[in-house]
Amino acid sequence: MSEHHSMLEKYLAGFAPLTEKDISDSLPFWKPRKIKKGDFFNMQYMVCNDLGFVAKGIFRIYYSHPETAEETNIFFFSENQFIVSFRSFITRNACHYFIQAMEDTEIIYISYQDLRGLYTSHANWTTFGRLLAEQFFTYSQTRAEELLFFSHEQRYVRLLDEHPNIINRIPAYHVSSYLGIKNPSLSRIRKRIGR
Repeated sequence: MSEHHSMLEKYLAGFAPLTEKDISDSLPFWKPRKIKKGDFFNMQYMVCNDLGFVAKGIFRIYYSHPETAEETNIFFFSENQFIVSFRSFITRNACHYFIQAMEDTEIIYISYQDLRGLYTSHANWTTFGRLLAEQFFTYSQTRAEELLFFSHEQRYVRLLDEHPNIINRIPAYHVSSYLGIKNPSLSRIRKRIGR
């Protein structure tokens, strides 16, 4: 059993009411994958076929405007988080954005078909599916509320709470894009809050 599978087992046990048998029965379906910096977990206009668990690294979700090619960062995923384009994954429709590795990354992933098989064969895995849906709904609604109700500085603090080392690991312009500001504004915010 790999170190990453051990990380996954521990996370699954805390995430959903899965028994040891539920988890052990699922392990053959979880496959390791390394994704190089700059490569993609999923691409715009493609169906997302896998649910990943980030064992190492940071990913960004970003939208590329079809006319200007301007990129806007929407979300980040890092260690001990599931990664997926959830709407695409469950509806089997194409994704509207890219999911790109910002470092050399390592994930463990399960296919849509294999996860659906677990839902059918193990009642507790259906609870996992509900909790996963609730988590990604919460991510989506929280992001929408941040853009509507929070200042840039408040968004920055929340980002640091979610991904404490992100500033040291990715270029500042990616953080600025996520916050909806320019780099000089980010520098001022960082000086003000001293984190």
